[in-house]
Formats: sequence, C-alpha cells, structure tokens
Amino acid sequence: MPYYVMLTKLTDAGRKTVMRNPERIWSVNKEVEDMGAKIICQYSILGEWDFVNILEAPSNTVIARVSAALGSRGTLEPLTMSAITIEDLVKELQMAKALEK
Repeated sequence: MPYYVMLTKLTDAGRKTVMRNPERIWSVNKEVEDMGAKIICQYSILGEWDFVNILEAPSNTVIARVSAALGSRGTLEPLTMSAITIEDLVKELQMAKALEK
C-alpha cells in the first residue's frame, strides 16, 4: 500500500481546540482511519510545522480526500507528499542502472 508524509500546521482555531481538548488529536486520527487511511506514526515537531504523520492509503485519491477534508475544517493546513521506502527506491535505481547498459 502506498505511503504518504503529511505535514500539518495548526491554525489559530486549531491551537485553541487542542489546548481546550488535547484528546481531540485521537478523534481526528480515528476520523482519518474512517476515511480509509492508516496512520503509521505521528510526531509533534517544532518549527514551521506542528505535526508530521506517516500514513498508508490505498491510493492518491484517498489521501487527497483525507487532506482536503482535514484542511476544509479550518483548524489545520496540510501538506501531503507521496513517499516510497528506501528498499523500493534502491530496486528502482537498480532497474534504471540495468536499463542503461
């Protein structure tokens, strides 16, 4: 199943929500899973972004729906990127190298 990295930054409304109800994070994670994606791991980070999430989803369209649905709430701004494992990258590079010959 494809992997995705989702960076999110909280809006003012999102920060207020999380401060009032930190457990809301678990509810959002459940909603993401109900939309068809699986959260593999999640970290709170310092800097421009507030969270980094590694997700699995069956397709780009599913993760696009998740990202759009979360962003439409006005509590966070997502940046979603497709990711591949290093093992898959090495295999692809080896195939490309073999085709050069």
